[in-house]
Amino acid sequence: MELLKLQGVVVSEEVERAMLRVPREEFVPPEYRDEAYEDHPLPIPEGQTISAPHMCAIMCEAAEIKRGDSVLEIGTGSGYHAALCAEIVSPTGEPLEGLVVTVEVIAKLARFAKENLKRAGYYDRVHLIVADGSAGAPVRATFDKILVTAAAPRVPPPLLEQLKEGGILVIPVGPRWQQLLVKVKKEKGELVREPVTYCVFVALRGRYGHEE
Repeated sequence: MELLKLQGVVVSEEVERAMLRVPREEFVPPEYRDEAYEDHPLPIPEGQTISAPHMCAIMCEAAEIKRGDSVLEIGTGSGYHAALCAEIVSPTGEPLEGLVVTVEVIAKLARFAKENLKRAGYYDRVHLIVADGSAGAPVRATFDKILVTAAAPRVPPPLLEQLKEGGILVIPVGPRWQQLLVKVKKEKGELVREPVTYCVFVALRGRYGHEE
């Protein structure tokens, strides 16, 4: 954590507290528990990965997630990033405030994430849906913040529609082997885009994802 702070990756108290509180070892397969806090991605079921801690922090900081926010995550993966968001918007031991909706297209991976979230104590604050997240959440709602944890060829229009006025969307955009993490803010109906950092994520699946 101190290294991430020195590198300027972790800036806010909210992100620091969440990363110290959420037990990352509960979100990786047993054979990788010893590596849970090393700063690199790790394999999880169905050929997917859990992002490196620094990337999780970068995305949370870029999205400016705050207590009480409604957050949509596309790509649940292991459930770790959803747990981080839940700890920020509705801290453990305090009255429930914010909401986290996470959408995973792979049913087996969603079951893995569900068990992880339950074991770590976050399932009461995370609503997990199995669906094509590239087309947005299948709910009649808009969100303060949207995080996409898989790379899209372009920003999916349905996600922009589900972003509230003043809201922030963070998404990796680009080809399969190198992307640019982009921050999109909706201001007075206009979309303001800002580059964050170069990155490499697994490909987003679904209607607005990369072709298989």
